[in-house]
Amino acid sequence: MDLDHLAILRQELAGFHGYLSADLSAPVEHCGDWTLRDLAGHLGSGNLWAATAITEGHGRHRPEPPPDGVADWFADTSRVLLTALEVDPATEAWTFAPPRTVGFWRRRRCLETLVHRWDAEHALGLPSEMDPALCGDGVAEVIEVFVPRMIKRELLSPLPAAVRFTATDLGACWIVGPGDPVAELSGTAAHLMLALWNRLPMPWDTLSGDEQTARKVLAGPLVP
Repeated sequence: MDLDHLAILRQELAGFHGYLSADLSAPVEHCGDWTLRDLAGHLGSGNLWAATAITEGHGRHRPEPPPDGVADWFADTSRVLLTALEVDPATEAWTFAPPRTVGFWRRRRCLETLVHRWDAEHALGLPSEMDPALCGDGVAEVIEVFVPRMIKRELLSPLPAAVRFTATDLGACWIVGPGDPVAELSGTAAHLMLALWNRLPMPWDTLSGDEQTARKVLAGPLVP
């Protein structure tokens, strides 16, 4: 999909930052015992980690805990990250999966921020608007990047079969697992992405095919 991840990331970071003037003690349902303040600390620290991966070529950066003024600190981490990303996306960088380029981080941080923006809105009881094409890219990233990584790290057993995901609002589909799909699940791109990131239930009511095997394929964990 032809997406300007850097431009979208700017918007997503700004959108997330806008929620940091709300109740920072609001619990974030899908992130353990985190509050919105904890979520901001996680996302901001990830910004600095990714920026270091680009500028210093390693993944060993361990940011300090955020200060009391978390909103201003988060804005600073966003500026650091965006500055690091403002180079040719083909520029070599340390990454945890291929491609080993700045383009990897443009996409990864864009999709990371998208999911956590949804988390913030969910925590605050606000509606979420999510671009279907970007969410479709999020589905693809889980299948292309995270599932192979989880298997490589022996956190997930090799998948026993294949399942097709179809985005009803894009007319696009993706297959996870080996061979011909034994089943298909359908939904909006946003629902599929959020289900893969364990924010929403899988749309089992749409399933066609071998449900028993599909449940084994998707038992996970598919993402960290």
